[in-house]
Amino acid sequence: QVQLVESGGGSVQAEGSLRLSCAASRYTRSIYSMGWFRQAPGKEREGVASIYALGGGTYYADSVKGRFTISQDNAKNTLYLQMNSLKPEDTGMYYCAAQYGGRWYGPGQLRSYNYWGQGTQVTVSS
Repeated sequence: QVQLVESGGGSVQAEGSLRLSCAASRYTRSIYSMGWFRQAPGKEREGVASIYALGGGTYYADSVKGRFTISQDNAKNTLYLQMNSLKPEDTGMYYCAAQYGGRWYGPGQLRSYNYWGQGTQVTVSS
């Protein structure tokens, strides 16, 4: 079992920055991959960024490349998402996810992740 608790969401103006955090109940070093997903009103949940516990390899959706950075602090069992140059289209509920003991379908894929947090809202105004 892995419990995930997100924090750090809020409201910012376009071009602003936010850093999301996700505290995990299990050693993040033992989790195969962790990721961030988001869901805008009326849209499907989509992958934003993922990171592998071994090697620290990362994946980013094209829409956030160069603006968002995913990182993981294994000493604190915490996942982060640094979001810079935010745009109104980045608005949505952001979810932290973990793949632990499940089947892997690739980064950015919802079905790859079998544990989810409750989400934190990010609102970007123009």
